[in-house]
Amino acid sequence: MRIDAVGVALAALAIILISVGFDSANRWGLLLAAPGALFSLLGLSPAPVMIILGIVLGQAFFTWSNKRRTARKTPLVALEVIETPQQRSALFLMFMIVALGSAVSFLIPLYIEIVQGLNSLRAALAIIPYSLAIFAGAVLVSRLHDWLSSRRVARIAFVVVAAGLTLLAMVIRNEWHTVTVIFGLIVIGFGQGALVTVLFNVLAAASPPALAGDVASLRGATNNLAGGVGTALASALLIGVLSASVTTNLVDNPVIPKGLKAQVDLDNVDFVSDDRLLEVLESTTAAPQQVAEAARIYTQARLRSLRICFLALTGLALIAIFPAGGLPGYDRARGRSTATMRDDPEMLDGRQA
Repeated sequence: MRIDAVGVALAALAIILISVGFDSANRWGLLLAAPGALFSLLGLSPAPVMIILGIVLGQAFFTWSNKRRTARKTPLVALEVIETPQQRSALFLMFMIVALGSAVSFLIPLYIEIVQGLNSLRAALAIIPYSLAIFAGAVLVSRLHDWLSSRRVARIAFVVVAAGLTLLAMVIRNEWHTVTVIFGLIVIGFGQGALVTVLFNVLAAASPPALAGDVASLRGATNNLAGGVGTALASALLIGVLSASVTTNLVDNPVIPKGLKAQVDLDNVDFVSDDRLLEVLESTTAAPQQVAEAARIYTQARLRSLRICFLALTGLALIAIFPAGGLPGYDRARGRSTATMRDDPEMLDGRQA
């Protein structure tokens, strides 16, 4: 059997363009081309151009795969694994939760190492309870499947993730509060583990056993793409909010003179530690009072940008509750999920939770 070379090329290019586009949005500009952009298209940043082109190539991949199936040729990925609304909902929600998890895994070490000034070991130790909570959530959800439908589990889990993200937005401070931050991570990890497990089960149950390899491949590609997109979105939002906040406060601040403002590159504000910030400020002509004021503005803006990031992620988690309605319900009379009864019409009596 020959490999679908055209399908491989379309899928690879789509994933690469979308990933690079999101990852480079900060450096190249979210919409208009920044000075460091790779190129500009009529003044537009290459980042959104790449993302749109990647989405178009993704659509071309599915069109090509459908054409091969019609011609009785083997596509790169069997379209049967995303043929039903339940399967598509599960795939979309898996993308969402992996993107949210990647964003959290990016922001928390950044918070611990940059804001708190702790080392990488402390950041790694803080992530361990989060990883264990993911495992615990995955184990527990398998025991709840006899009582709750996939739809209800997903909705509850997204609410749990949203609650954990909101908690993080509320408790992060410029001083380290280990217990509350770790607890927030545990809550998020618990919901994330439950979601990843139940969504994969939906995909696997709704597909023939012969297509198990295609389901696993699709899950892997989705996880890889979502991981890159989640990290890039968190980074772009973090730097964008930080830059806007610092610029607004410096421009309107009477303590910082215009001459000093001109020495600070407001177009390239980055997420840096207190030591690095003081190093930059001391290289200017700022007086001690002005250095203290600039440091105060920056540290407040840095914390505000983190909180806004977590609140934005909370919004995404809550939005995901609605497409979770496309997941299988539960047949209480038969005591089993409707996902496993897709090909048995006699067992579908319409009584779903």
